[in-house]
Amino acid sequence: MNNQCSFVGHVGKDPESQTFDDTGNQLVKFSLAVKEYSSKEDEDKTLWLDVEAWNGLAERVLNTITKGREIVIFGKLAINAYSKEVNGAPAEIKKPVIKLTSFHLCGRKPSAQTRTHKRKLA
Repeated sequence: MNNQCSFVGHVGKDPESQTFDDTGNQLVKFSLAVKEYSSKEDEDKTLWLDVEAWNGLAERVLNTITKGREIVIFGKLAINAYSKEVNGAPAEIKKPVIKLTSFHLCGRKPSAQTRTHKRKLA
C-alpha cells in the first residue's frame, strides 16, 4: 500500500524546532489550516492539521515557511500516540499527523512585519 497525501492550506503558526541531543536529529512542527467546503452548508469549515518535518527538510521548513504563508504539502499520514492523564486516570491519546516529505510555497510571501522568531519546542 502507498501512504501518500497532499494538502493546500495556510500555515497557522511559525514552525517550532526541537533538536534531540542523543542523536542530533532535528524535528520541526507546524500547523496547517485547510478549508473544507460543502455545498450543503452555507459556510466553510477549517480543518487543522499537525505537520512534522525531520532533519534536512526540517531546516528547509525553518528557513522558508512562516505563519500565514500558503503552501502545498506532501507527506504520509501517521498516528502519534502518547499517554496523558484524563479525569485523573491515565489514557492513551492518538492523534493524526502528516509526516512531511516535500512542500511548495504558493501565493504571496507574508510581509516582514508578520514574521516572528523561530521558536524552540520545550
